[in-house]
Amino acid sequence: MNRTRKLTVALLSAAALAAVTPPAALAAVPPGHGRPAPAPAAPKGKLPDVFARAGHPARAVDAKIQAAWQQLFHGDPGTAPTRADGQSIYYQMSPDMAYVEDIGNQDVRSEGMGYAMMIAVQLGHRHEFDSLWNFAQTNMQIKSGGEKYYFAWHTDTTGRIIDSGVAPDGDQWMAAALAEASARWHDGAGTYDYGRQAEQILHAMWHASDSGGVNMFDAASHLPTFSPPGAVGFSDPSYALPAFYRVFAKADPSDKALWDKAYTAGEKLLQDAPNPNTGLSPCYANFDGTPFMWPGETADDNAYSHNFQEDAWRVIANANVDAAWNGVKPWQTEFSNRLQTFFTGQGVTTYVSRYHLDGTPLPSGQNTYEPAHAQGLVAMNSTSAISATGPGSRAFVEDMWNTATPSGQARYYDGMLYMLGLLYDSGQFRDFTRPGVH
Repeated sequence: MNRTRKLTVALLSAAALAAVTPPAALAAVPPGHGRPAPAPAAPKGKLPDVFARAGHPARAVDAKIQAAWQQLFHGDPGTAPTRADGQSIYYQMSPDMAYVEDIGNQDVRSEGMGYAMMIAVQLGHRHEFDSLWNFAQTNMQIKSGGEKYYFAWHTDTTGRIIDSGVAPDGDQWMAAALAEASARWHDGAGTYDYGRQAEQILHAMWHASDSGGVNMFDAASHLPTFSPPGAVGFSDPSYALPAFYRVFAKADPSDKALWDKAYTAGEKLLQDAPNPNTGLSPCYANFDGTPFMWPGETADDNAYSHNFQEDAWRVIANANVDAAWNGVKPWQTEFSNRLQTFFTGQGVTTYVSRYHLDGTPLPSGQNTYEPAHAQGLVAMNSTSAISATGPGSRAFVEDMWNTATPSGQARYYDGMLYMLGLLYDSGQFRDFTRPGVH
């Protein structure tokens, strides 16, 4: 999510958004000739493990994951006023409450809380999970009104809400983490009734309007909107999480038909949003997948919204987690092959992290402290090996393997994507709601 745009977007009226004329669709160019060969299948009952395919022993992979967890969740907290000199992003503020901090902005974001909760449940760290969930429910969850059960998108580190606007990626990740916690650890009472808490959040996404609020998912397209209640006339392709919608259909059974439609719509957006030549997606998109532009922006400017920057990095993993959990489809292989071709041409270990959709590098981005070859994008690009069939997959996996766990000022966003990338690439990002997964 754009770190500055989101501060004001919740104040935009629906009428103002409706006045925006969607840009013309990018010219459709056939991405290849014929149907791509199927990606290598994982053994039945196992998720794809691209580290193993690249020859890395399981013991080394596990050690790498545990070292990253230890650094990002229990490493040096930093002593500078902004903590920019530290390693950890996880801070235990009381015995039963903790948060992850966006070090670059000194605040707490629903997105990061959702990522951290999911990482904790995947690795079996219940104390950290419960501490994060306590903070999120106590300080970030909206308790009344039309948007009840949604989450304010960011607070300060004491839990004071800075902006009550909603970022649907954070809400979806927290709901998914709660559903997985319910399946892995079973439900407790109250706050720890994970399944019930997930169901309330998910039900509100489709039914906030029943209480005078604004739904998180668009009724016509079945896609998540950008930021209810104000900015709901467009989406963000990285908010489309089809793998999670299969989980949500079980966690919120009364809305199963809607989650099934969201799955189909989410997969379609992940196919429509990427540029047909480069595979690069915009950060924000209209519901038909064309890039979204704010009033006054032009197609050739360097704006965050319609270019390939931090939000859009996640599209790559969203497509490939769906492939890992639900089987590789031809469109996912085609998408990953196309991306790998583009980034191979840029230099697998040297490509920059922000581009116009046609592949022209942007001169700068929103975070000047982030490495040019950002670890978060390295992690997301490595997941393309889950569905790709081209000869270059191993190079992307090796680039990830050789990348150090992020530290310093940029360690929040890049660190979260890096940690998730390790789980995706190792086949250890699991859906515990499925029979036999433990």
